[in-house]
Parts: sequence; structure tokens; C-alpha cells
Amino acid sequence: MHIDTVILVLIEVLIVIGMSRLIGLAFIRIKQPLVIGEIVAGIMLGPSLFGWVAPNLAATLFPPETVPFLNILSQVGLIFFMFLIGLELDPKYLKGKINVAILTATMSVLVPFALATLLALLLYPLLYDGNVSFTAFALFLASATSITAFPVLARIITEKNLQATYLGTLALTSAAVNDLAVWCLLALGIAVAREGSIGRAWHTIIASLLYIGFMMTVGRSFLQRLAIYYRRTERLNQLLLALIYMGVVASALITELIGIHLIFGAFLLGTIMPKNAGLVREIAGKTEDFVLIFLLPVFFAFSGLRTQIGLVNRPELWLLCGLVLFVAIAGKYLGTYVAARFSGIEKREASALGWLMNTRGLTELIVLNIGLSLGVITPLLFTMLVIMALVTTFMTSPLLEWTYPKRLIGLDVVEKEVEPEASRDIATQDYGQIYRILVPVANPSTQKGLVQLAVAIALNYQQPTAVHPLSLIELSEDYAFESTPVEANRLIEERRQQLEELIDTLEPPSTRSYVHPIIRISSNVAQETAEIAELEPADLILVGWHRPAFSNNRLGGRVGQILTTAPVDVAVFIDKGKERLENLLVPYSANIHDDLALILALRLLINRDTCLLKILQVVSENRIKNEMSYELHKMMQQLPQSVRDRIDIQTIEASEPIQAVVKASEAVDLTIAGTSRAWGIERQTLGRYTDELAIQCRSSLLITRRYSQVTSHLASVLADANTHESALRG
Repeated sequence: MHIDTVILVLIEVLIVIGMSRLIGLAFIRIKQPLVIGEIVAGIMLGPSLFGWVAPNLAATLFPPETVPFLNILSQVGLIFFMFLIGLELDPKYLKGKINVAILTATMSVLVPFALATLLALLLYPLLYDGNVSFTAFALFLASATSITAFPVLARIITEKNLQATYLGTLALTSAAVNDLAVWCLLALGIAVAREGSIGRAWHTIIASLLYIGFMMTVGRSFLQRLAIYYRRTERLNQLLLALIYMGVVASALITELIGIHLIFGAFLLGTIMPKNAGLVREIAGKTEDFVLIFLLPVFFAFSGLRTQIGLVNRPELWLLCGLVLFVAIAGKYLGTYVAARFSGIEKREASALGWLMNTRGLTELIVLNIGLSLGVITPLLFTMLVIMALVTTFMTSPLLEWTYPKRLIGLDVVEKEVEPEASRDIATQDYGQIYRILVPVANPSTQKGLVQLAVAIALNYQQPTAVHPLSLIELSEDYAFESTPVEANRLIEERRQQLEELIDTLEPPSTRSYVHPIIRISSNVAQETAEIAELEPADLILVGWHRPAFSNNRLGGRVGQILTTAPVDVAVFIDKGKERLENLLVPYSANIHDDLALILALRLLINRDTCLLKILQVVSENRIKNEMSYELHKMMQQLPQSVRDRIDIQTIEASEPIQAVVKASEAVDLTIAGTSRAWGIERQTLGRYTDELAIQCRSSLLITRRYSQVTSHLASVLADANTHESALRG
């Protein structure tokens, strides 16, 4: 390789990685898998866009002499990617729903296989001149239309929080069985393509079966010893990792020499690897970053250079492309739907399963590149099938949301998360009458005060109550090992244990049965919080303050996003470590957010007999004091006498209202203030908040933002509170 070629290849890799990340992140923003954006980035760098818009520059940056080197890098990437796919194919996916999954997977292969064979009868005479056998062509076309991209589907299931549902587990099992069948079908197709016919490929088939048998017995036995060594040392050292990587490459070489393809050897080794959770996690962690960030984008670029959308340049060719797309979608959907309905699955879930099984993504691209390299698929058909792969994967998320909306998943998960005894407590109550507080908890070890405050606001033994600590686990990448359903479940259980430990520390112990955690995987914490608050529905979101990474503003970042987007009342708690809630301060300037601050303070007053409240009305010189709204004044009049006796309303004159509140906060445990210009916590343009009071306040601070009618926090308990006081007097 000439030195100039080395420099050019490195420049190409630089462009490819940057472009892949940029387009991939853009696709995440529109709720599509990262990998689809990376595939599109590869196509954009090829003749379909870059070569069309700037042909001279494209020819300079991606000359033909560098393509073989990109191919070598992409093949290395494919070997280790297929190893990772096999590694994450956990036997857990093949338990529980295996009978239904086998029927579903079989039909999801047979129906598109049959339709693809009929399509092959039409396409073969149009695209080929007899240099490729019809059998090989039909097998490749059937494989391309029958396959489900297990890795992409697994990530979609995790992102949609379906991994704990019947639909999610059935889809994973069906996809695992489906892919195992299609990989075998593809191996047969490769053998036939290389030998010319099934009759001449028998020795390849026998050798493949013998090698699979050897790996399933001798190979697995040897790998079990590696797992025993790992369990003893609890670390994956470089020597052990080197042996594993050597095994991956050696297995890939053997299957290539046998006559199928090198990816099968790597996939097989990953499949038989012991599924020790720690070992698998460490191998994946050490391998996937370089493979996914560096090598796979090169594969996408290599595929993109071979994709020429301009070849589909006549109406009849677009019609054929549409026919290929129809066969792929209809075959997969109908086969899956019919099998699911026959197994007794409801229409909605059967339809959602059909859309999930239509996911193809990167796995499809691997199949197509093998077919193109062997000459079984022409560049024109390759382009049509790449379009099919993108469309079928792109449509999965929106069609799944339409068929099986998040509100149904949310109800399903909430039912599982509420403890049985707690369910009995609220079973007789109207769902809408329960007073609910949603408490986003990012770090259970440091946010006890936040949950304790939520319990204090919510619980009064006069109204059915539920406090939901909400823990949203945000995954860094939607294609990394940690986003697989098995790993996501492990993270969820780990977080659940942390939250249970937090709940067990709440005082008094009798309040703990009212606290029910909700734990989800999320790609957008603020948006997910707002959606869950609407689904529950919640009366209040109580969120803890954290300093944003790129701002000094205490109400910026995710807190600011929740304040902006949540369709319920929101309160932001800045904990100064004061555990007592005996003395409250509400600075009042008569706006709707101050009304919410006062209402929450009154609720605390009703809930806690020893609590005292000071309402501080600060007026500037020569200005009259602000009066309470009629609604709030009327509610104050309805308070029991025992509550009113613990309220002290003060009016003071001050040229600097914020400093007056800061001084008053020295003598209290909690200050509750609305977002107001008067208190230096005003919502300003472009989503900014100022936070002067948040910085200077001497007590813990609760900042309130009103969205709905404040009566929802208090009116429902006023009558009960008055009745209770009358009974005590009687």
C-alpha cells in the first residue's frame, strides 16, 4: 500500500466516522434507531448523493483503489459484530414462550419465503442471463425478505419498555428462532451459489454440520473452562481476551474455508460462549466500542459506495421496487399475524408483533452485501433491497406506537409495580381520586429528602394517596450491549433494589406502603417524565435540583425541560439538608405560581399537626400589598380552626424583596416560593430561569410552577379535615 493511499484511507475513515455519528444522532432525535442513521450516512457518502452532487470530489476522496481496504476493515468489523450478536443471543430468550414463538417464527419465514420464491420467478428472467442459478437467487431473495434484525428489534423493545411484557418476550423469542432459521437458510444459499447447485454443495453442507457439532460439544466444553477461570478471578485479563479474539478469527476462517462465509464462524462462537452475565458484559464492553464506532461505519460506507439509487431510474423499476417492498412487508406481517392469532394472541398484540418482526436493519445489509459479493444479487436489486431494509426498519417504531401505544404499556407496567397490599388499599377508590406525586429520582442514595418531602405533602390519611419515585435509566447508546433486554432488566432490578432500600428508610414506617416506584428505560428523561405524569395521572411532579453540566442555572437542563413541558404542576426542591418540616415560609406576591406555593404549604399544614406557616407579603414603598385571589381566599376560609391558628400572615415594607425573604428564611425549615420576578426565579425568554433566591436562600427551598387548578391539591381534603375536627370537638 502506497503511503498516499494510507493517508487517503485514514481521511475516508475520519469522514465516515464523523458523518455516521452526525446522521445517527439526527435519527435518534426523530425516534429512529442510531444504526439506521448510520446506514443512511453510508448511502449519502456513495454515488446516491455525494457522488451525484459532487462527482469530482467524491472520486478524489473515494477512489476505486481505496475500496478494497475499506472492504477489509468492514469484513473485520462484520466478524466481530456477528460475534457480538451471537454473544447476546441469550438462552433466556428461548424460554417460556417457545411453542408459540416456534410457530410464529416458522410462519414469519415460510410466508415471505413462499412469496419471495414467486417474486424470484418474475425477477430472475428480468435481471439475470443465466450466470447465476435460480436456486441460489431464490434462496438469497427469500433470506433477505424473511430475516428479522434481532439486534435492532431488541433495542426497540428495550426503548419502548416492552422487555417485561408478554409482547416483548414473545417478539424476542420469535426473532431469535427466526434468525437462527434464516442464517441456516442463508448458509445453504451461499453454498449453492459457490458450488452452482444443491447437488454439488452437499460436501459443504456436511462439513458445516460437522463443524457446528464440533463447536457445540468440544468448543463449548473448552469455553466452559474459560468461564470457570473467569468466575474464579472475576476479571477478564488481556491474555484471556486475546484467546477469545483468536477463537473468533479462527472460527471465521474455518467457516470461510468450508465454503459458507466467515461471519457464520464468528456468530457460532458468540452463540456457544458461556452466558455468564459478568463475562458476557465484560467481553461486550471491551469489544463493542471499537467495533460499533470505528469498524461498522466503515462497513456502512462500503455498502453505501455499492448502493446506487440512480439505477432505479424508470417508472417500471420503481414499480418493481415497490413490489419487493410489498412482498417483504406483507409476507412478514401476515405470517406473523396469522400465527399469533392462531395461538390465541389478541389482535392488537398480534399486529404489533407483525410490525416488530418486520425490523431488518443492519442484519439485512449483511445478507445483501454477501449476495452482491457472490454475484447472486445485481447492483440494481441490491439497491432495491437496501431501500426495503431502510423502509421496513424506519416504519417499525411509528407503526408499533400506533398499534400498541405507550399508554397501554404504561398501565401494564404500573399494575406490576404496585405492591399487592398497596393495591388492596386503593382498589376500592376511583383511579382519578387518588392524589399522586411523581418524584423523578436520578440517584437513590442522595435523594431521600426529596422522597420524604413528597410523602409529607401527599399523605394525610384522609385521601387515597400514592407517591411514585420515578427512576428513568437513560442508556448512552441504543445499539450498545447495555441496551439489550437482558442487560436492561438487570439494570432495572438493580435500580429497584436501590429504591426499595431508600423506601425502607422513610419515616414513619407506616408511610412506606404508599410509595410505589416506577422504573423505566428512557432515551429522553424530561419527555418521558411528562408523558408518565399524564398517563398516571399525577397531581404534582416533585423534582430535585441538580446543577446542569453546561450551565450554572439551577433551573436549567432537564429540570428546565420538565418545567417547560410537563402538563401538570411542578415543584423543584433544593435540599439544604434540613430534615425537619416544622416551620414553613411562603413569600406571597399574588401570582398563580405563588398560589400553588401557598396551597402546598397549606396541605403540609393539614397533614402535620405540629407544622407552623408564615405567609410573608413584601411590599415596596408607596405600594399596596397584593391580595389573594378569590379562589384562594375562599379556600383559606374553609380551613379548620386548628389549621388557621397555625398560620401567621405578615406584611413588611422592603426595597429589596428578595433579601427580605432570604433573611426570613434563616428561621424556617422550608421556604416555598412560586416562579416569580419578585423572588428572582422568573421564567424568561428562550427557556432561561434566573435563580437568585435559589442561590441565597438559607433554608431548603421548594420552587413551584403552576399548570392546572390549584384546588386539586387541597379541596378534596378540606371537607374531611373539617369533619375530623368536628368529631374531635364532639
